[in-house]
Amino acid sequence: MPAATTPAAARPVTVIGLGPMGQAMVRTFLDRGHEVTVWNRTPSRAEPLVEQGAVLAADVSEALRANELVVLSLTDYDAMYAILDPAADALAGRVVVNLSSDTPEKTREGARWIAGHGATMLTGGVASPPSGIGDTENMNTFYSGPADAFERHRDTLGVLTRPDYLGEEPGLAALMYQLGMGMFWTSMLSMLQSVALADAHGLKVADILDHARATLASLETFTAFYAERIDAGNHEGDVDRLAMGVASAEHVLHTMADAGVDTALPATVVEVFRRGMDAGHGADSFSSLLEVLKADRPAA
Repeated sequence: MPAATTPAAARPVTVIGLGPMGQAMVRTFLDRGHEVTVWNRTPSRAEPLVEQGAVLAADVSEALRANELVVLSLTDYDAMYAILDPAADALAGRVVVNLSSDTPEKTREGARWIAGHGATMLTGGVASPPSGIGDTENMNTFYSGPADAFERHRDTLGVLTRPDYLGEEPGLAALMYQLGMGMFWTSMLSMLQSVALADAHGLKVADILDHARATLASLETFTAFYAERIDAGNHEGDVDRLAMGVASAEHVLHTMADAGVDTALPATVVEVFRRGMDAGHGADSFSSLLEVLKADRPAA
């Protein structure tokens, strides 16, 4: 474990999991002067990093005992259990920063499991691709968990991306990350849907790129406009009406069908719009679809 006098910016760190994201993190730590111990189920992935100065641990227990700060870059929490459970006796005293993607509830369960073995867990949601690791101005990572552990390692984690601490509740970082991913994947899939339609009409992506970028950029304006109204519970149909929206969504669906393009995504959009109509929101704003999408909650 590092001495108390070791400057935070130079504290050694262990990274477990050397996929593209884990490798990018190790390289960044090394570039910023950190001593890095690594472990991966496929040891050959560590070879380029060892050549750059990383130390390959013989096993997970050795990797855990090497440093107080342990960063996990794994597929999900099931992978965490599979890797750490056989070496659980080496977890005591560690601060485990789990940057693996999973649900908020699974992160809470993971935090309890880690605590049960005498360690502390910080949950992280990396809002950056591997290529953005090291860009502390434009890329960020959400963190949640014990504040003292986060503050102790803020500077070290801050060499990867800008650290955004959300609070003590361990599920917060995972929640914020999944909120973003929900918007990202749906938006990117909608882009591919439109590219498929363009292709059916003999157009290339380059032919529609400016239009696509302008359309996606306009979402920022619409999001900001609806935010205040939604928080106020205002779905008044003074600026748009769901009845017009469902007609527009149906026109998109018919255009896709006419072109022979897969209609699963636009058909789902139309189905949600129609549920809003069936719920009596035809004269309300498009934002009234939120009431269709919300989780059922017991009456107060």
